[in-house]
Amino acid sequence: MKKILSLSLLLAVCIAALSQPLTSEQIDKLAEQTLKVFNVPGISVAVVKDGQVVHMKGYGVSSIATGKKADENTLYAIASNSKAFTSAALGILVDEGKLRWDTKVIDIIPEFRLYNAYVTEDFNIKDLLSHRSGMGLGAGDLMLWPDSSSFTKEEIIHNLRYLKQTSSFRTKYDYDNLLYLVAGEVVDRVSGQSWEEFIEERIMKPLGMTSSAASYNRVRDRSNLMDAHIPVEGVLKVVPMYQSSLFNSGAGVISSVSDMSKWVMMHINRGSFGESNSKQLLREATHREMWTPQTIIPVRNPGPYRSHFSAYGLGWGLTDVAGYLQASHTGGLGGVVTQVTIIPELKLGIIVFTNQQEGAAFTAITNSIKDGYLGVKGNDWIKTLSENVERNRAEAKKITDEVWAKVESQRSKSGLPVNHEVYTGTYTDNWFGDIVISEVGGKIRFRSVKSPQLRGDMLFYNANTFVVKWDDRSMDADAWVVFSLDKEGKAQSFSMDAISPLTDFSYDFHDLSPKRKEDK
Repeated sequence: MKKILSLSLLLAVCIAALSQPLTSEQIDKLAEQTLKVFNVPGISVAVVKDGQVVHMKGYGVSSIATGKKADENTLYAIASNSKAFTSAALGILVDEGKLRWDTKVIDIIPEFRLYNAYVTEDFNIKDLLSHRSGMGLGAGDLMLWPDSSSFTKEEIIHNLRYLKQTSSFRTKYDYDNLLYLVAGEVVDRVSGQSWEEFIEERIMKPLGMTSSAASYNRVRDRSNLMDAHIPVEGVLKVVPMYQSSLFNSGAGVISSVSDMSKWVMMHINRGSFGESNSKQLLREATHREMWTPQTIIPVRNPGPYRSHFSAYGLGWGLTDVAGYLQASHTGGLGGVVTQVTIIPELKLGIIVFTNQQEGAAFTAITNSIKDGYLGVKGNDWIKTLSENVERNRAEAKKITDEVWAKVESQRSKSGLPVNHEVYTGTYTDNWFGDIVISEVGGKIRFRSVKSPQLRGDMLFYNANTFVVKWDDRSMDADAWVVFSLDKEGKAQSFSMDAISPLTDFSYDFHDLSPKRKEDK
């Protein structure tokens, strides 16, 4: 690692000394170094400037299983960068007069309900897209994540009413996925096409995104499709791609940096595209609304780009960097992370896709390229971010090691009674459904009925607290399970929470309130 970091430092010194946009050769070195430092199999990068693609290339391999080289046409799951496609689809419908941004959701989906009746009645299209519902971070994501859910779209929309608000409506930014599922349903009902058909026919086809698809299952040619990779207990492994069709409108798009460069150029041109920007996907006023702050995000540190505001628009994150507006978004699914960054005043777009879930990799590349165009000197992003990653991992490991040491200590104590009958039974949560706690082979097992990937051994910690160790170790999301007992000493309910601070927020165990089902 020291050798890698020293090479990174040398690269950073050269870049800083030049104080100008990186050449393609410098981007090559940057990308190759990023692969090594962050243990990423493959990366694809595209840079758009002044209406031209000035760099477009792949690095490493699309899969460690095949060894196939990654290139500019390698297809990646772009994850939450799909949200901007949903926003654009709704913008097209606004332009056609079929919607307004302030159209009430219940006027289109009458069965739509949130926890608060007032919020339900006033909730509009903008609210679906701007993460200001009042629900907490990732609320209800367990209905979508991990990729084993048997929930239907209808069930998810129905169950939104059970997710309690953690803040007042339109007052606080909390990233939300489920409402983009609802936004996709709006596209379905207003356009008369499925969200997938609309995206491919009304956006991808006009822009010439010929290799892209609105979902994994709609990819026509998979010969250059990436594999997802996750470090599992220290070893990088290929894992199944997220394939659920439930969440296409929030995370389903499959694309390449080559195709996405066309998408980015359209946005730089405020909705126009084609020769001399003679064609229009979105009206300029509609596009402007997408890049207008809707939900304010606190800025606690201006950082190296002297950023003084942060906000979320409609499918885009917004901030100022060195005096320029930046519109950007990231995306992440199991084994893949992506980033799209646009600085419209500079007519600059940077696209970085990776097939491993370490977000520091795309940040290192994006920021290094961005620094050259902004004239920002002295940042060694590979070194800074790798140190941050190692520090965060060490802190998380300390926490989890202490938990597992306590579990092992309890296990080794002879005569420690754990009466399984106290805890076993079926518990139900009003939005997540049934969870079965059972005894199997002398062990207590956890099993979600609606999300079968969530199953594992429950290991005694202390008192009425257990740790659930998931069978699928790629999830990296082991959790606390704390039971509440009645006066007879029988468990009636339990609460959950992730153990590691690095657990993905979409494992929203803390939103569950399972209660024992009455025996029939």
